[in-house]
Amino acid sequence: MEDLIVKVQTLQNMLIGRATGEHPDNDEYVSLRNEVVSNSKLSRNLPRFVKTCRSLQQFWGFIKPKFGTYQERRQFIWDEFAPLLNRLEEQSTAPSDPSVSSVLSDLEVDHISEAWSKAADRRASDPEGAITQARTLLESVCKLILDEENVAYDSSEKFPKLYHKTAKQLNLAPSQHTEDLFKAILGNCQAVIGKLGAIRNAHGDAHGEGTKSYRPAARHAELAVNLSGATATFLVRTWKAQR
Repeated sequence: MEDLIVKVQTLQNMLIGRATGEHPDNDEYVSLRNEVVSNSKLSRNLPRFVKTCRSLQQFWGFIKPKFGTYQERRQFIWDEFAPLLNRLEEQSTAPSDPSVSSVLSDLEVDHISEAWSKAADRRASDPEGAITQARTLLESVCKLILDEENVAYDSSEKFPKLYHKTAKQLNLAPSQHTEDLFKAILGNCQAVIGKLGAIRNAHGDAHGEGTKSYRPAARHAELAVNLSGATATFLVRTWKAQR
C-alpha cells in the first residue's frame, strides 16, 4: 500500500511541477501514469484529467487556460488528488495501530493521544512531520511516567536521557539485569530509541535546511512511527503492570 501512495504522490508532484513552470521527464510521467491508470485499486478515485492527459504536453494544454496563477493550479491538483490519497492512507494503517491507540487513549492524556494520531496520520503525506511527532510521543510518555513516579528531570534534558531514566525506574535498564540475553535485548531497545531521536534531529521538520538537504520517504516515517508506537505501548503497559 505504501508503494501505491508513493507512486500517486510522485504523479501528483510531477503534474504540479509542470503546472508551475517546471519540466518533469515526460517518459517517466507516461510510464507512471500508465501504471496508475491500469491499477483497479486507483482508477475509481483517480482525477479525470490524469486519465485523459496521456502526456505532460496534453496536461499543460488542459491546465494553462483553466487557472491563471501557480497557486490556483497547485490547489486544484491537491484537491483533485485528495480523495485518492486519503483513501490509500486509510488503508495503509499498520496492524498495531488499534492496539497502540487503545493503550494510549486509556491514559486520558490528550497531548499523548494527539501526538500518536498526528504521527500515524502523517506517515505517508508528511514523513518529516511524522518523525517529529514520533519523537514527541515518546518524550511525552517518558515524562508522564517520571512525573507519576515523582522522578525529577530537567525540562531541557535530551530524549535519550529521559528514556534512560524511565527505563531505570521501570527496571528495564540493561545495567539492572545480569542475564545476558535479556540484557542484550534491553540494550538493543535502548539503542533503537537513541537512533529514533537521531533520525528526528537529522530529518524531522523541527530544523532548518542547509544547501544540501535530505527528505525522508514514507517508508522511513513508517519505521520511526511504528517503533515509537510499539515502544510507547511497552513502557505504558510495563508501568501499569508494576503499579
